Amino acid sequence: MASIGVPMLSLITDPIGAAIIVAPLVSLMDMFTLRTFGPSSWSKPDLKVLLPGLLIGLGIGWLVFEQVDPRLVALLIGAISLGFALHWFWKRARKVMPVSQPVSAPLGVLAGAASGFTTFVAHAGGPPVAMYLIRRQLDKNFFVGTTTAFFTIGNIIKLGPYSILMAARPDSAAAALLLAGVVPFGVWLGLRVHRHLSYDAIMLVTNIVLILGGARLIWQALAGFAR
Repeated sequence: MASIGVPMLSLITDPIGAAIIVAPLVSLMDMFTLRTFGPSSWSKPDLKVLLPGLLIGLGIGWLVFEQVDPRLVALLIGAISLGFALHWFWKRARKVMPVSQPVSAPLGVLAGAASGFTTFVAHAGGPPVAMYLIRRQLDKNFFVGTTTAFFTIGNIIKLGPYSILMAARPDSAAAALLLAGVVPFGVWLGLRVHRHLSYDAIMLVTNIVLILGGARLIWQALAGFAR
């Protein structure tokens, strides 16, 4: 659901300001989430192939952050999210049984890089990693735990460059401080939902959110081009 955070905030501020607001918030969320999803819930073989790509993607994102058109990024993420989720529902309707795929270094590095880039420029790195991990058919705790570890590392790395950006935008820093108080409740609510849902239900919710978030991103990107 974090993928729709920046688009929602962009309704009341500019995209760069929205990205600056979200950066410290997601790192704060990680500190709470790690208390539940520690190292025992991480898939180390998957992290070994995802993390090198993450570093590459973050580096590219930092280099082009203030030059890239956020509408193009939103359009790309939205199209990928929508296509992947619709394909998942198509397989579900046809009752195609998912088969666990082995760890893939090329796919892992590619997914990590795509996620690193999109998480830096729009805090919307969830879809590439979700696509990679869904094909692995991990247990739901490993699915969430591995995702948590991946983004905790990425969000900590992002704080350095974003601190520089935040120094020039005290309005965004103040907004992030005001919103920080809601973070513990959001994490608590997410953990309760996680404990009460089966793996299939989590995949169902994930793909519904991918459709909603993807459609929202596409709509906002096209609306931005039209203005």
